[in-house]
Amino acid sequence: MPYSSREIRLASRPQGEPQPSNFELAEVDVPDPAEGEIAVRTTFMSVDPYMRGRMNEKSYAQVFEIGKPLFGGAVGEVVASGAEGFAPGDVVVHQQGWREYATMPANHARKVPAGGVPESAYLGVLGMTGLTAYVGLLDIAGLKDGDVVFVSGAAGAVGSLAGQIAKLKGHTVIGSAGSAEKVAHLVDDLGFDHAFNYNDGPVGKQLRAAAPDGIDVYFDNVGGEHLEAAIFSLHPFGRVALCGAISGYNAKELEPGPRNLHLCVGNRLTLRGFIISDHQDRFGDFAREVGAWVASGDVKFRETIVDGGIEAAPQAFMDLLRGANVGKMLVRFG
Repeated sequence: MPYSSREIRLASRPQGEPQPSNFELAEVDVPDPAEGEIAVRTTFMSVDPYMRGRMNEKSYAQVFEIGKPLFGGAVGEVVASGAEGFAPGDVVVHQQGWREYATMPANHARKVPAGGVPESAYLGVLGMTGLTAYVGLLDIAGLKDGDVVFVSGAAGAVGSLAGQIAKLKGHTVIGSAGSAEKVAHLVDDLGFDHAFNYNDGPVGKQLRAAAPDGIDVYFDNVGGEHLEAAIFSLHPFGRVALCGAISGYNAKELEPGPRNLHLCVGNRLTLRGFIISDHQDRFGDFAREVGAWVASGDVKFRETIVDGGIEAAPQAFMDLLRGANVGKMLVRFG
């Protein structure tokens, strides 16, 4: 029989920072799975900074439509199956978040291995978030022996793993974060060599103090002042992986770009943006290498888990954009 499910829909497009009025809660019937489909009950869903861009009229990815449910990473339990290889009780990762139940083609879901790590980790350190850090650092920035690496937003889900990967590969790593507690977490728990609170003063001045001899790689999650500071500190032939620019996501008008882009010419810098959906071919290598580090405890990860189920999801997303998370921000369903 069909499942009754609640879902979060986009009620209106935000003008600046999202507000509760931009979301609406609706109840729907979810049909039984047809042949080749599965029905899944959500146990955890992810909220991510990139979702803010999808709330606009235009985005690099499929936009959220007004009056229709949002979507994104989630993990859940199969409750009914019409697909070979999937059975009730299986745990799967999928992209039909923001709803309590979903029916989907089985090839749109991926089974989570049993045991070892919490299932929520497959939305973070062992999921697309982790792959973003891995690809951004190794492939986009082209990490080389001896590089000094700067990671902005380093206490977040992507930044915290990017910094740890660089450390595990023998590099000096500097991170920025938005509170003294997060800075302590980077140094004391994750092994960063240096970290600073970007609210304590100009980013450029603090970065120069942390890396007086300059940097080779910048993993950019923030944009704005951070990107400008990194350009000043990059050595010739330095590389930037442009992963995100959260400092400007809620801006009502386009902000001026870095004022020092002319340095990219003389210093022969490479600034390269990337979208992780273009790099799914790297998932196997990522899963083997980072999975081994997670299993051994060499990679540490934290999650900020918000209880309350579907009703808590909009506030969790708004809090994420305000920097309320350490590590991956997740919503737990009952």
